[in-house]
Amino acid sequence: MLLGFNSRKVYKTLFFNKYILNDSMNIKMDQELKSSILKTGTTILGIVCKDGVVMASDRQSTAGTIVMNKNSEKTKQVNDYLLVSGTGMVSDIQKIAKLLPAELKLKELKSRSRPTVKHAASLLANISYSGIRHPSMIPQQAGFLLGGFNEDGTTELYSIEPAGSVVKIDDYDANFGSGMPYVLGLLERQYKKGLSVKEGVELAKEAIKSSTQRDIGSGYGIDVFAITKDGIKKVVEQEIVSEYKDDKRE
Repeated sequence: MLLGFNSRKVYKTLFFNKYILNDSMNIKMDQELKSSILKTGTTILGIVCKDGVVMASDRQSTAGTIVMNKNSEKTKQVNDYLLVSGTGMVSDIQKIAKLLPAELKLKELKSRSRPTVKHAASLLANISYSGIRHPSMIPQQAGFLLGGFNEDGTTELYSIEPAGSVVKIDDYDANFGSGMPYVLGLLERQYKKGLSVKEGVELAKEAIKSSTQRDIGSGYGIDVFAITKDGIKKVVEQEIVSEYKDDKRE
């Protein structure tokens, strides 16, 4: 069937105008990305405190409706001064956990100075942007929270969304995990500016507990880390244990 004049004109416009094609591809990729992230079972969060940063996560890894791992470490210490939490494809998160510290070490050796937390966040954002925007059979599908302390003792928290944008967090964030709505709903009401790390740890525990009770993609345990000028310390390590009880009825 021959194309009519108007049809040929539209076809030529779409075929030769790479910007229109790119926009269409980006829209499709963004839609697929949102769909994939919403199906990913994870709860990660970061809370900014007056004397540091608190980062926390659950332990359940899923593949669709199947629990694949009940003891998945979603918050990892990548070097002496940085923590990263990931939500999305496990392989992408594991790759970042190996690639990021190596790239930061190379940067340190070249510049003869330790990269700041901001530099690390920018590097992670660039890696994420490349992974999602460059043509690939399976683009990178992972979002991250990155926290750490600088050489001057200041602490910072950044959120790197799956498409590669980076945002400095001044209060709290949960990126795009499936437990995000439950975490943000609680933090919206209970977070207070200027809270201490000790208070932040307790708030993080309550937030993760909320998501593990209502989000089918989160559960089986809680890991909470505190980042201060003195370093990084794991302060909470809890396991959620299923218990069967007889239903005693009169």
